[in-house]
Amino acid sequence: MRAVIQRVSEARVSVKGETAGAIGPGLLVLLGVGRGDGDKEVDWLVEKTVNLRIFEDAAGKFNRSLLESGGEMLVVSQFTLHGDCRKGRRPSFTSAAPPEEAEILYGRFVEKVRALGVRVETGVFRAMMEVALVNSGPVTLIVETPNEPAFAR
Repeated sequence: MRAVIQRVSEARVSVKGETAGAIGPGLLVLLGVGRGDGDKEVDWLVEKTVNLRIFEDAAGKFNRSLLESGGEMLVVSQFTLHGDCRKGRRPSFTSAAPPEEAEILYGRFVEKVRALGVRVETGVFRAMMEVALVNSGPVTLIVETPNEPAFAR
């Protein structure tokens, strides 16, 4: 699994001009599910995401997690995170999980974050979406589960 995680002061996702999900301060997570991903990867990524210390404490240091800060999360599925652009000019998406498998794991990710008490909003799986955000910091991280190959080779 791959995620682009952005600390935001607000974010929203719209489908056909209608808001599907919106949050205040917290994290926007663009989530890509790869072939071979399963529950182990979901558990690892949930734990990593909610516990990343990327929120500032009273001294302005990155010492607080999403759980500690009380922030919200907007999760948007994004298979294009598995696009391979190393050859040619058209990305290859063969490492992305088939949509039926990806949707299940995407749903599990959302459910597990909610089970930790985080308010979670989502986009619409397989829909054409528009995402708007105010990146706070800016703070943007790319997180991959341990089975993923490194982006740079």
